[in-house]
Amino acid sequence: MLELIALVAFVLALAAFLGGRRTADRLDAEIESLKAEIARLATQAPEEVAPHPEASARTEAEAATVPEVGEEAVQGPWSQAREGAQIFGSAPAGAETGSESPAAATAEPAAARSAESLESRIGGRWPVWVGGLALALGGFFLVQYSIEAGLLSPAVRLTLAAVFGLMLGVAGEVIRRRAVPTIADRFRNAMIPGVLTAAGAVTLFGVVYAAHGIYDYIGTASAFALLALISLATVGLSLLHGQALAGLGLLASLLTPLFVSSGEPRPWVLFGFLSVAWLATLAASRLRRWTIVPTLANAGLGLWGLAYVALAAPFEAPPVTAALLIMLVGVGLIWPGDAERESRAMTETSGSPAAPPGPWETLFTPPHAAISLSAAIVAALLALLFISPAVEAARFPIIEFVVVTAGLAGIGALRATAAYPALLASLAAVVGTWTLTALSGVLAYFDPTLASPEIIVPGRAAMLTAVMLAALFLLLASAVLSRLAEHRQFAILWAGIAAVVPGALIGMSFLMTGNFAFDLPHGLSAFAGGLFLLGLVEWLSRRNAEGRELDLAAGLLGLGSLGLFVIGLHAWTDGLVTTLAIAFLGASYTFATRLRTWPVLPWVTVAAAIVVLARIAWEPTIVGPGSLGTTPVFNALLPGYGVPALLLVGCAYFLRASGDLRVRNLLQALASLFVLLTLAILVRHAMNGGVLNSAVPTLGEQAIYTLLAIGASGIFMTLDGRSPSPVFRYGGMALGVLSMLSVLSAHLVGLNPYFSGELLGGIPFFDLLFIGYLLPAIGYAGLAWYARGRRPQPYVVALAVSGAVLAFAWATLSVRRFWQGESVADWKGFLQGETYTYSVVWLVLGVLLLVVGSRFNAKSIRIASAVLVFIAVLKVFLVDMSNLEGFLRALSFIGLGGVLIGIGLFYQKILSSSGNGAADPPDAVSTATNNMGEGATRA
Repeated sequence: MLELIALVAFVLALAAFLGGRRTADRLDAEIESLKAEIARLATQAPEEVAPHPEASARTEAEAATVPEVGEEAVQGPWSQAREGAQIFGSAPAGAETGSESPAAATAEPAAARSAESLESRIGGRWPVWVGGLALALGGFFLVQYSIEAGLLSPAVRLTLAAVFGLMLGVAGEVIRRRAVPTIADRFRNAMIPGVLTAAGAVTLFGVVYAAHGIYDYIGTASAFALLALISLATVGLSLLHGQALAGLGLLASLLTPLFVSSGEPRPWVLFGFLSVAWLATLAASRLRRWTIVPTLANAGLGLWGLAYVALAAPFEAPPVTAALLIMLVGVGLIWPGDAERESRAMTETSGSPAAPPGPWETLFTPPHAAISLSAAIVAALLALLFISPAVEAARFPIIEFVVVTAGLAGIGALRATAAYPALLASLAAVVGTWTLTALSGVLAYFDPTLASPEIIVPGRAAMLTAVMLAALFLLLASAVLSRLAEHRQFAILWAGIAAVVPGALIGMSFLMTGNFAFDLPHGLSAFAGGLFLLGLVEWLSRRNAEGRELDLAAGLLGLGSLGLFVIGLHAWTDGLVTTLAIAFLGASYTFATRLRTWPVLPWVTVAAAIVVLARIAWEPTIVGPGSLGTTPVFNALLPGYGVPALLLVGCAYFLRASGDLRVRNLLQALASLFVLLTLAILVRHAMNGGVLNSAVPTLGEQAIYTLLAIGASGIFMTLDGRSPSPVFRYGGMALGVLSMLSVLSAHLVGLNPYFSGELLGGIPFFDLLFIGYLLPAIGYAGLAWYARGRRPQPYVVALAVSGAVLAFAWATLSVRRFWQGESVADWKGFLQGETYTYSVVWLVLGVLLLVVGSRFNAKSIRIASAVLVFIAVLKVFLVDMSNLEGFLRALSFIGLGGVLIGIGLFYQKILSSSGNGAADPPDAVSTATNNMGEGATRA
């Protein structure tokens, strides 16, 4: 009974609405005629219509009594009617509307929305939403009551429900035709026509489903056709009623295959219907410029594809592929399509564009990015799922994977707004190729349970797939680079893709399926791709020949060419030949600067040097431990390390006048590193009997490293004087600091023969102590002398102190060798003569340092002398007094006293002659230099 009352009330409300509409039309026509008359009188000249003074005063008094209408006066429909606004109906034919400007016409709805009152919110929206819900519940309760009471048969109930749904749709259309744009603008999310149409669509959808699924009145084909017709009609009506109705139609389309299913799945029918529904939704979205519904449509199509591929065993890939291609083409050509150009045109015609974003921000925040991004994600995920070993296909879908990936890449290269499809296509190609190559050999061989034998991909098929995709990305990149001036950032993005993706694809294919001894197909593909990239760089340089430098795009392409060439060299060569070939290849880029002024060329040389370093780190012996000979110096290490070092030295010298200081300094640093590395590895090989391992070096080997560091620091100092460079200046100082640290850690502690027990050799003086201590001490002394005035004073002092410490260690250990022989290990104890000799040698050494410091007027050396004498004094009083006996004890103290008195007299003479001696004079550098007869000055 209540349901019947609700239906009658709805009919009466509709009739009252139509009657009120006619009354409103009549009142509106009268108001518009009055407005037109007032406007006509206002345009007359003042002398023609002169207001009477009394009438004017009366008008002003009346106006003063009328309250002002502000923004708060824009309230519900009654206030709008009082001010002459239309509620229903359209303007009369004779109304003059041309006097209003477009700006005012567009500003008025915005002002009305911003000043919308609580009355408008509650009265305009709440009844619509609740009314739509009440209609739906009323229909449900009415059907439920008829079923429980047994009043009507199922056929009659379905017929009445269908009629009710059609009536709701007709009522929505009638009201829409009579509604005005003001309502559509202010109540776009609570439009009565849209709510009624949606209620009718849901009712019809439920009728068809009940007729098929509950009562079995119609068959599967008929039900599917009717449901599809209703959903597509709903999408079509959304053009009139808004995006919400389009979402409802989309939902109905996605649910239709679930509600109507057959025992035999037909994927072509399923994805054909989904594609048609998707196209209808996209077309409606394009006409109304919607973004939410097409994004949801992409997601819905992706969910259906995911469910089918994951659950159907085995699945058919062609229907899903066709649906994905339709989606990609629709997104690329229909919507958003060329939305960037349209939005730019709209911005230019608006006259007041906002502040333009940055170029890279524009690239990654294109108009309507959600649509293209969702479509790209769906296509990439399904393409990778095709070749996943976790699913079972009727036929391994390599072709379908390639087609979808190529389609996604094509859409990514079509427009400058497709950055995300381009990146996702690259990711799908790399990950998919890795999967194919892994299944083709390596992973399937080590883990047979990873995939069943029937889906393991042949290595040739995986290789062809990688090569085809690499060629595709190169061609698409060249097409995008042809529009470099129009879309610069997008072209740079594709240049990066062309530099990375083809190399990654061919490299993975070679590693997983190639022949490491000699692989002709992979080598040809790599070299062809590298030459193609160099051709693109040449083409770009010719296009930019008007005085502009090559931009980042050309640089990325140049680096990409090196990567492909390196892969080709690995495919065609091996061992030492590969290392030398990469070194020559990298150097050729720098020497090519005589032919082409591409800024990227020296940087490619730097990249090649890094590749050579990586090869050395992977295999330090270059040719393998079994093939490396034991002959010192003249073995495979000499060309393997020395040739790249010489080439880098040549490149650094070739670019000595280059204006790019960064690449010049970097090449100088790499050349220095390779030279030092070459010397160190040859020493390591010679000192260990032709074996390179990670064992701790001996003192002799470590001494050679220290001498190399000292020599390199001096060479860097000389080069810095001739051609100032931060690499030479700070690199030389860094080498000096590292060598001093090695002295403290290795020479004095870790590798000291006193602690390690290493034998010194049978020849006195020319033994391990000579190599490990005396030569480095002389080297540090010479470097400190050479660095005076050229390097900071603390660094010079540290070098001098290091030399003094090594000299002290050499003298001390030499005394122990004299008394103990070749072995000076600590477990042998001390003899009385040995103990006394230490005191004598230390005092003599202190006196010698004092003489040298006075001769060169160097305070740092005099301080070292004082420290050494102080150590000798402590040793005499603390050690000799307790350990020596008789004559040796007395001689020790007598000698100490005589030396101390002599030192005192020496200092008194110096202080009396100089007057101070508190510090090195400011011109100590020039004084020392003149005394040595060098006459050197800083360059």
